[in-house]
Amino acid sequence: MVCRKAILEDVEPLAQMIEEYAERGIMLPRSRKVLERQIDQFVVAEIDGRVVGCGSLCRLGTDLVEIRSLGLRDECKRMGIGSMIVEELIKEAQHQQIPKIMALTYAVNFFVKNGFSVVDKEVFPEKVWTDCVNCSKQNACDEIAVLKMI
Repeated sequence: MVCRKAILEDVEPLAQMIEEYAERGIMLPRSRKVLERQIDQFVVAEIDGRVVGCGSLCRLGTDLVEIRSLGLRDECKRMGIGSMIVEELIKEAQHQQIPKIMALTYAVNFFVKNGFSVVDKEVFPEKVWTDCVNCSKQNACDEIAVLKMI
């Protein structure tokens, strides 16, 4: 298993994985064009050359990034791959000298096990004004906000 920065050749498997999550209402959809433009924000996990997981960092301010599009193939869950992806994203945030990492998630226990704390969504006005204003769940958001300080 390898965890690495994504490259353009990863766009198709990323798009398929994100689309599956989006169809279940767990993740916001991303077009292939957007993925191509944002490929440098992604890391992927691969087993035997097959992309089995992904995640990305989106800068929301000078001191805040968000973990987005974190997902795994169903058959690869509970193998520690998600934690490896999160660790790579944390290293990237450290490299960029960004002290706060947040996520909106349904997988609260996963993030808590990875050192995040549950916080009130309203502490992230950067997120609210960047993405939430355009989200169909804006007035009925059921995701939980988590934060890690590094």
